[in-house]
Amino acid sequence: MQCTGILFFCLSPVGMDRIACLNFTHLAHARYNRPFHPFHALMQVLFGEQAGTAGRIAEAQLPCALTIGNFDGVHLGHQAILRDLREEADRRDLPTALLTFEPHPRELFARNNPPARLMTLRDKLDFLASTGLVDRVHVLRFNHGLASLAPEVFIDRILRRLLHARFLLIGDDFRFGARRAGDFSTLAALPDIEVRAMSTVEIDGRRASSSLLRDALGAGQLDTAARLLGRPYQISGRVVHGRQLGRQLGFPTANICLPFKRPALQGVFAVECDTPAGTFMGAASLGRNPTVETGGRYKLEVYLLDFTGDLYGQRVTVRFMAKLRDEAKYDSLDALVSQIHADVAATRRLLAH
Repeated sequence: MQCTGILFFCLSPVGMDRIACLNFTHLAHARYNRPFHPFHALMQVLFGEQAGTAGRIAEAQLPCALTIGNFDGVHLGHQAILRDLREEADRRDLPTALLTFEPHPRELFARNNPPARLMTLRDKLDFLASTGLVDRVHVLRFNHGLASLAPEVFIDRILRRLLHARFLLIGDDFRFGARRAGDFSTLAALPDIEVRAMSTVEIDGRRASSSLLRDALGAGQLDTAARLLGRPYQISGRVVHGRQLGRQLGFPTANICLPFKRPALQGVFAVECDTPAGTFMGAASLGRNPTVETGGRYKLEVYLLDFTGDLYGQRVTVRFMAKLRDEAKYDSLDALVSQIHADVAATRRLLAH
């Protein structure tokens, strides 16, 4: 199944390989609103293990230069790894491959307090394809079965038979296998896979990492987050029907479906929103709407300035440009409306070009 810039394959599990199969049929039938530049080669995305399916997808059987990680956010540190990997791959005349996991391993081991997710899998694949640095991405389902593999089994089954790794670029603190028993030295001792430690990228004197990015977003430090990412932080999603309370208050909002259990940032923001009709300024609320609701799921609602139309069912991308304030509970809807007027005015001032 071909999408713009990406080829998707869902691979059938083999025997106990059910532990590593993902069904992302909805991704395989989707098209991205954001166009890819014409020079981007198609990036293969393979879901699940393909051990035992030799010949089914010939390109995925080629030896590769590999890196492994969650790549949540695809920040500047990740981008440096990908450029490094491409250079090493070109020296060896190998395609580049990235192994990532869904869900994030910490979501499995810390179910009650999972890390805030920085981006959806779809957005991650979109951005990886846009770099032009990755030839194929393997997505394995991370669960207790995969986590319990002994290091030697992971090496033989995943690195050798599934990925055909010939070169591996990883961090010197990389751990893998049951009880995290495998490490860099385990891999460096392999006779058939060349292993190299990746370099560290520092931003403002600190190592670029997904954890640092989460901290910046959680503190509302959008400028710091943008420096770590090399771009403004953004969330994409499909516009769904809501309670239409905003329309009743005079501020109809685009309600964007959030796949996150917990977003990385909360509050009210000045944003730019890419829609099929163009890019618009907006005032966005990301939180739980304490004035009109008690508890509930996190919601992203965007009031688009100078926009008229229907976006239901459409995918949009929201770029967070500045934080206006924290979420607050107001004593009345009139007080809320007054604050929204102030938020819209502040958005116009901040984003006027």
